[in-house]
Amino acid sequence: MQGAVRSFLSHGNIVKTAVLQQLRVANPCMRPAMLSRFTTSTSSANIEEHGFESTTIDDILKAKGKSADGSWLWCTTDDTVYDAVQSMTQHNVGALVVVKPAEQNSIAGIITERDYLRKIIVQGRSSKSTKVGDIMTEENKLITVTPDTKVLRAMQLMTDNRIRHIPVIDDKGMKGMVSIGDVVRAVVSEHREELNRLNAFIQGGY
Repeated sequence: MQGAVRSFLSHGNIVKTAVLQQLRVANPCMRPAMLSRFTTSTSSANIEEHGFESTTIDDILKAKGKSADGSWLWCTTDDTVYDAVQSMTQHNVGALVVVKPAEQNSIAGIITERDYLRKIIVQGRSSKSTKVGDIMTEENKLITVTPDTKVLRAMQLMTDNRIRHIPVIDDKGMKGMVSIGDVVRAVVSEHREELNRLNAFIQGGY
């Protein structure tokens, strides 16, 4: 998945460049300023958030809805790893937010399938006797975003840090969590809509 995301980030810019070349041919009088709005770096390490690349993490959370799997699933530090994995399996997700007991909005960390494999299965530990708090990625090591974070920025953080889930936090506490799949779908949808608008412009639809 991470390799596919990097490929998408690179080739997405190539597609946009090709469309813009068509625009220049179709309308050579277009102002350079208008064209520059869509110019982006081809390096995923220097993604620029221009113009149409305006979808935020909050947009993804709203689209997922309160009842959507993975939008707000959590366990506590005192739960067993077995119970946490059962919850992940039941809801078909790969990670759970970990909160402190009786403090649902106070994030303590995150537990993922990777934690289970590396810290339980590989080490031969018992998931029924190990607490989530013993194997989770702790809060001070978490990569997080806010509801206002642009989707492309979130994608960059996830690919650069090789993570598939990222908690969403604002000044009031935990808001939810998004996966690399959520982010990729949002970016693909955004690019598709913009390319459709550019194509309509070329064809005289505007």
